[in-house]
Amino acid sequence: MSTLDLSEQEIFRRQSLDELRNKGINPYPAEEYPVTAYSAEIKAAFKDDAPRREVAVAGRIMSRRIMGKASFVELQDSAGRIQLYISRDDVCPGEDKDLYNAVFKKLLDIGDFIGLKGYVFRTQMGEISIHVSELTVLAKSLRPLPIVKYKDGVAYDAFEDPEMRYRQRYVDLVVNDGIKDIFLKRTKIFNSMRNFFNERGYVEVDTPVLQSIPGGASARPFITHHNALDIPLYLRIANELYLKRLIVGGFEGVYEFSRNFRNEGMDRTHNPEFTVMEIYVSYKDYNWMMRFTEQMLEKICLDVLGTTEVQVGENKISFKAPFRRVTMIDAIKENTGVDIAGMDEDQLREVCKKLHVEQDATMGKGKLIDEIFGETSEKKYIQPTFITDYPKEMSPLCKRHRYDPNLTERFELMVNGTELANAYSELNDPIDQRERFEDQLKLSKKGDDEAMFIDQDFLRALEYGMPPTSGMGIGMDRLVMLLTGQTSIQEVLFFPQMRPEKTNQ
Repeated sequence: MSTLDLSEQEIFRRQSLDELRNKGINPYPAEEYPVTAYSAEIKAAFKDDAPRREVAVAGRIMSRRIMGKASFVELQDSAGRIQLYISRDDVCPGEDKDLYNAVFKKLLDIGDFIGLKGYVFRTQMGEISIHVSELTVLAKSLRPLPIVKYKDGVAYDAFEDPEMRYRQRYVDLVVNDGIKDIFLKRTKIFNSMRNFFNERGYVEVDTPVLQSIPGGASARPFITHHNALDIPLYLRIANELYLKRLIVGGFEGVYEFSRNFRNEGMDRTHNPEFTVMEIYVSYKDYNWMMRFTEQMLEKICLDVLGTTEVQVGENKISFKAPFRRVTMIDAIKENTGVDIAGMDEDQLREVCKKLHVEQDATMGKGKLIDEIFGETSEKKYIQPTFITDYPKEMSPLCKRHRYDPNLTERFELMVNGTELANAYSELNDPIDQRERFEDQLKLSKKGDDEAMFIDQDFLRALEYGMPPTSGMGIGMDRLVMLLTGQTSIQEVLFFPQMRPEKTNQ
């Protein structure tokens, strides 16, 4: 990088880097630094009448106040922040006083990593701090952090532009309070769900990300090419068909946290790369899965938050089981006054016109009903609600309803006006499944680029026999949004998809 491209601060920091090296100080040492304690634990454990505690801590310099022979530094480690008291006579005894002045006053900056040893004490102002006896430079920061400043309790110069925050998540995590906590809760949510499954004996598995047929959902795939095999491949849009193959193979319950990819639009609840958990359990149906799902979500909330109530914007959402259940036909009738039961495609198109729902010639019955529900009803369900019994045309992998052959045994869980989970009594009749795939092929020829492909190997697996099974997929990113009170999926992804940055080159 040319110095012409550097800011004044960046030039100054590179000069400081060179001076550190000239003084025999390695600004990027390779040796392990023996950390023995962390800020949050130090503060929680401190007692004024306890014996003096020696600690070794490492982290970033976030602020400093230099007062002659002494300095106060705010250090940020992985657990939080703590104040350091650094006396020149303690860290640079004897002939090294000039080194303290040269290094600490001039060559160390906010954002630099340091390691330190010392003892814990309480200052006259009452703040638990570390009295430093030894200081080590661990990494020099060559770019200044956008440190948030406060005046009269009000933040200014904050690092809050969403595009900058998402592009530079590493900076966002350092300077903005609460961001790291979102991702720590994300991990707790995954772990709680995983424990819930493992305690019941279900097996976590891995299935292919590169697939020869993008099956298991109706979505537009990303396409790539495998050079060695000289074939097109697709990034998976779902892992459903592979997990069902494992049920055929004799596993009674399998689940996977699946990274999926869909070449579609982006908004506050959609990212082209996202995480879904799918689980399949033999000898169960969608009624069992509804009970299982609401119990699981209630348990996750208690594990992660200690409560079943979550505040999301203006809405207080309760994950206390049981959840409400309403059929899709009744949900549309409930919100529009229109009963679409038994309607054919032409009648549904008339309903779309009446309700001002957009449609086009590529849409079949299932897509039309899906659009009607999505535009008129979906956003009305704030509290967790199972929308059940979808029309057959909407669910090519789902078993026909036991009481109505025009419907399927399917539910979607709506929370805060958005789909969170999708589940079926799985279709295990191979002849029926082949006919459903062929219907999807007709939609594809009609111009529906989200229609499913025919997966001949999956059909062959079903012909060997799959037991009655219920499966459920849950959008993990959306679940994290709900349990952390976020309204945008970008806030719960470390690195959401964005356009490449424009450069001067």
